[in-house]
Amino acid sequence: MLIKALCDYYDELSAEGKILPEGYSRVNVHFKICLSSDGKIADMISCQKIERTEGKNGKIKEKLVPQEMEMPERTEKSGIESNIIEHRPLYIFGLNLDNDKLTPYDKTNKAEKSHNAFVEKNLEFIKGLDSPLINAYRKFIENWNPVEETENIYLLGIGKIYKNAYFVFCLDGYSDKLLHEDMLIKERWEKEYKSLKAETNRDVVSQCAVSGENLPIARVHSKLKGIYGGLATGSVLIGYNNSSECSYCNEQSYNSNISALAMKKYTEAFNYLLNDKRHKVLLDDMTVVFWASGGIENSICSELISCILFDENSKMDKEETDEMLEGLMKSAREGNITKERINGTDIIDSNVDFYIVGITPNSSRLSLKFVYRKKFGELLFNIANYQNDMKITEKSPPVPLWRLKRELTSPKSSSENRKVDPSLMAEIFKSVIQGVKFPEYLLSTLIRRVKTDRYVNDVRAGAIKACINRKSRLLNKREEIKLSLDYNNKNQAYLCGRLFAVLEKLQQEASGNSLNRTIKDAYFSSASSKPAIVFPKLINLAQNHLKKADRRVFFNKLIEQIVDGISGEFPDTLLLSEQGKFIIGYYQQYQSFFVKSSEKNDTTQEEN
Repeated sequence: MLIKALCDYYDELSAEGKILPEGYSRVNVHFKICLSSDGKIADMISCQKIERTEGKNGKIKEKLVPQEMEMPERTEKSGIESNIIEHRPLYIFGLNLDNDKLTPYDKTNKAEKSHNAFVEKNLEFIKGLDSPLINAYRKFIENWNPVEETENIYLLGIGKIYKNAYFVFCLDGYSDKLLHEDMLIKERWEKEYKSLKAETNRDVVSQCAVSGENLPIARVHSKLKGIYGGLATGSVLIGYNNSSECSYCNEQSYNSNISALAMKKYTEAFNYLLNDKRHKVLLDDMTVVFWASGGIENSICSELISCILFDENSKMDKEETDEMLEGLMKSAREGNITKERINGTDIIDSNVDFYIVGITPNSSRLSLKFVYRKKFGELLFNIANYQNDMKITEKSPPVPLWRLKRELTSPKSSSENRKVDPSLMAEIFKSVIQGVKFPEYLLSTLIRRVKTDRYVNDVRAGAIKACINRKSRLLNKREEIKLSLDYNNKNQAYLCGRLFAVLEKLQQEASGNSLNRTIKDAYFSSASSKPAIVFPKLINLAQNHLKKADRRVFFNKLIEQIVDGISGEFPDTLLLSEQGKFIIGYYQQYQSFFVKSSEKNDTTQEEN
């Protein structure tokens, strides 16, 4: 499904003129090598641009990013193999950077072999071509001696970036005219590429597993670049490196039976998506790529999903998006969300196919975590339900996945250590997209974090509510947790949570709000799992606090009301889901102390 969808997407991009022409690759270039007419380096000009992004703390971050250029197709093979119009420093200069010093020597003589391959291949390619820039390039290749250039000021001036930098050539004084864009170079390359392709395509012809046609089969698949944490040179989605993976005497990707045409289409389309921030986000260590099929709506759909699900920087109007999402959430709550309601945005068609793919790097080959295909209307409906489930109050803002992920780790951890099990994030993502129940591991993780950190906020409480309510709803049972404090909820765990919040607030007011440590720090974890052991002690302690509190009548009445709802005695043990209800009861009761009287009255009237 994935490769076929990418091939179809390639056809759409090709029709819109957004895809690379055949025989060319994208390269992120850092520097221009300016050559004098005699082939010597006259200057080194940076191609990098300053990119400004706004961080989650509102601060503007600046970083240098290379300039993307189209160059003759890059080699995908491992080992020593040069490109036409090379861009890699080891091949061009034959020098390693070791301890801030340039050296042509290494244990395997890779630098020497790489440079020799570059010299041989490129001199052969430009033979007979004549232009000022090509002639300077020829003299550079013929005269450059790595052993004599270890103190080259231009290369040393680049610094540590030298190892990973990519280069292009130009003539000194004409930095806007690049070697790989020279018409003589382009004409010869395109002629040579067609000849090379025709020769390659004589190898193996079979039925393509994607199109069903008899076509030449791709022996090696092109690399995908832009995967977070992946190799800088790219990784393949399909590859056969071990003899145990091969069958019927087939070698490498002949085993996949994917034609060279389909391989080109899916890799070009995938690289296009990976290179566009509107179609790619990072979810923990997983790269999530998404796109819609069908013309102009593709970018709009992707922008919309990026904004409401991931809260990424988007060109879409934030207020307009939030307003649309709020409308969809309201319709989802009322049970009347329809295609017409979704189409009412006037920007999308609910029948558009939308694809979401999760990928993680795994050595030289990528690991595919999930592939989802949904009608866009159904996807929006599921996202609206997710946001509804996550709301803990009427005014709760939408919760992007990165916020939920952050609450699954300790707030004291550094950002580098805030890692979440990738399989858990994949399951959460599936729950959101597919509208199925949340994994049990999510509820247990949230409860463990609340008890360990002794800290619960709107996202943690909302996520616990989402786990409990969605499970009940999918089993055709009544949803147990409502928005805001529920005075009619007689669940024993919920009441215990409410009572704990009241006792904590009483303790704080009795001490004049001057305590550094409350009963929550000492008893919250045990009270949420074994109420019968803890609450008698807390009730006795509360009698002392009532004597000191200014609002003793208010607290006494509230404690009696909650205790009256508890059936005879406190529960001995609370199971996992009941512990979740305890936490919700605690959170909603504690937050109610900070709600204005007018809002409380409105809520009470609605409940009644």
